Amino acid sequence: MAVEKPECLPERLLAQEWRDILDVHARTMCELDRELHAFGLGASDFEVLDLLAQGRDEGDRGDGGKDPYGSFRVQELASGIHLSQSALSRVIGRLEKDGLVARGMCAQDRRGVRVEITDAGRVRHSEVLPIQRAVLARMLGSGRGRDAVRP
Repeated sequence: MAVEKPECLPERLLAQEWRDILDVHARTMCELDRELHAFGLGASDFEVLDLLAQGRDEGDRGDGGKDPYGSFRVQELASGIHLSQSALSRVIGRLEKDGLVARGMCAQDRRGVRVEITDAGRVRHSEVLPIQRAVLARMLGSGRGRDAVRP
C-alpha cells in the first residue's frame, strides 16, 4: 500500500480547491442560463447588459460622475467579462439583433467600436436583474459557498 508523502498533501488540497471553484462556476452558469432562457438571454448576455446598465465612473474618462448612457468600448467590455474577443463579439451581435444594445464608432478613435445599452436593453435588464441576483444568492449565498451547489 502506497503512503502519500506529507509534502504532496497541500498540493492535492490546492488542486481540489481549484476543482471546487470550477464546479461552483459551472453549476452557477448552468443555473443562470436555465433561469434567463425564458427572457431570451444567457448568462454571458446578461453580464454584458449588466455592465452596460451599471455604467461606470466617468473618472475613468476624466470628466467625473456616472456614465448615464452605459457606453463602453468593446475592449473595455472585454476586460470586465471573461470571454474571448470573438465570443464577446457574438454576444454583442445577438444583443444588437434583439435591439438591446447598439454599436457605433468611437468618436475619439474611429477604429474603435462603442457599445451602448438601449432603452429596450434597460427594460430587459431591470426585468431579469432580480432573477439573476436570486440565482447568485442561492448558488453563492453568504456562508453557503461551494456546499450550496453540491448534490
